[in-house]
Amino acid sequence: MYYEENFVEEVRQRNDVVDVISSYVNLKRSGSNYVGLCPFHNEKTASFSVSPGKQMYYCFGCGAGGNVFTFLMEYENLTFVEALEQLAEQAGMELPAKSDSAADKKRRDMRDSILEVNKLAANYFFAKLKSDRGKTGYDYLLNRKIKPEIIVKFGLGFADKNSGELYRYMKSKGFPDAVLKETGLFTYDEKKGTYDKFWNRVMFPILDRNNHVIAFGGRVMGEAKPKYLNSPETLVFDKSRNLYGLNFVHGKQDSGMIICEGYMDVIALHQAGFTNAVASLGTAFTSQHCSLLKRYTDLVYLCYDSDSAGVKAAMRAIPMLKEAGISVKVIDMRPYKDPDEFMKGLSPEEFKKRIDNAKNSFFYEIDIIKNNYDMNDPESKTKFMNEVAKKCLTFDNEIERNNYIEAFAREYGARTEDFRKLVAYHSAKAVGIDYERRRQERFQNREDKKEDGIAKSQGIFLTWLSNDSGLFEVTKDIICAADFVDEPYHQVAEIMYEQYETNGRVEPATIISRFQSREEQTLVAGIFNKEVKAINKDSEQMKAVNEVVRSIKKYSLDYRSRHVTDIKELQKLIEEKKQLQTLQLTFK
Repeated sequence: MYYEENFVEEVRQRNDVVDVISSYVNLKRSGSNYVGLCPFHNEKTASFSVSPGKQMYYCFGCGAGGNVFTFLMEYENLTFVEALEQLAEQAGMELPAKSDSAADKKRRDMRDSILEVNKLAANYFFAKLKSDRGKTGYDYLLNRKIKPEIIVKFGLGFADKNSGELYRYMKSKGFPDAVLKETGLFTYDEKKGTYDKFWNRVMFPILDRNNHVIAFGGRVMGEAKPKYLNSPETLVFDKSRNLYGLNFVHGKQDSGMIICEGYMDVIALHQAGFTNAVASLGTAFTSQHCSLLKRYTDLVYLCYDSDSAGVKAAMRAIPMLKEAGISVKVIDMRPYKDPDEFMKGLSPEEFKKRIDNAKNSFFYEIDIIKNNYDMNDPESKTKFMNEVAKKCLTFDNEIERNNYIEAFAREYGARTEDFRKLVAYHSAKAVGIDYERRRQERFQNREDKKEDGIAKSQGIFLTWLSNDSGLFEVTKDIICAADFVDEPYHQVAEIMYEQYETNGRVEPATIISRFQSREEQTLVAGIFNKEVKAINKDSEQMKAVNEVVRSIKKYSLDYRSRHVTDIKELQKLIEEKKQLQTLQLTFK
């Protein structure tokens, strides 16, 4: 570790896990815990639980879990040290001197170097745009009706036709090729040598939520291909976790956010006063984008191009946004193709009217589906009705479903009760299909390898210990940390027993901090969040405790027996096995 354990623990204690996570996830109180929709996978029903008592989180849907460090590591794609330093800064703590060490420091240094190169590159491109050699790019932006102050706001720049100039500039600043290769700004070719990836392009710096330049997009001057070129993914840039223009969005957006397709669309909307507009970055809209948006709003307006590609993009995005718990409306820009053209042809006031009249996503989808059917043909119209009835099943809430059934029936002149029966028919059919699918899954699961029973027992018992320290006293003469043979249970048990002997209690969040990789932290978090019943200390519960302790101890004795070489030690183990048969633990 780069920092002493005492410092790590102080940082954790001064950053309440509920406070930190609630700045990313909408949490609601539920008993002694808080729950919300998991930011790491799409879900309709909240299975993401945050425990202020344990100072940890766990998703019972996807298994993601850990403490405040783990959350930042997973959500922000940080190393343990980076997460630690960010939380220390938030808590106003001064960082102590770090010791020299390997992989994480190397990775952190590389991230810092990439960010420094990107910052210099953004300044370089911006300066180039204002120079004589950047006149082509500057005139292009002015012809696209982009105002000078907006050019400055977005830090737009220009990469001229000299494809090696940026590389030479960075080398003059002392950056080695080992760093420059990782930035995605340069192409290394054995035959052609090293040259700039971006040349003869207007440049769009991409900033993260902390205003760090993490990547670039470039629009070519002329008719060369590709028209738009984007940075590849790097240590600081993950397309699926960033949105262009998001660095200008601050706080909860109660009026919603606008999602469009390109850089120029975002810039045109911001120039018109719609500063809640963002765009995905050279990639399809993803579930991670949905989780990111959920931090800022519960309502999204889709403002994709009005061509067939834009329609397909909207149809893909709608169900993902809904699964993330976000309401969706679709803005109709016709006869214009995109927001940029719209603003040139009409006005911000007219666009506001389009927002106010944006179509509910359900009816937008219905309109698109209707295009595949001949509504004058009874057979085709019936197929359309069946398709819409299936679409109604996507509403889990019965009241909401009935509202849409009634609205659709009014819109399309159908009898409400007849259409409701059609929906019920498809619901019953879907239940039958789902039952068969689950039956086959259960059959398949029986064929699959089952979870190791002893590993499960070790995990369950560690969960009980974390919830009820009285078990330490009840079992101390029978079982100890050494009896947890499998990893990571052995290491976790050692820390837990040490904590109890020292402080008389177990602190799961502290234990998680002893593991530095995300994978280990998630695995350990799962140990403390096994879905097991609390011990009521009645006869049935104690019977379960006895069975679990007996199985762990027997496995430990068997393991030691296989590795013992001393005959006296073997005889002792055999005697312990005999005593185990009559084991009967009780609470006093």
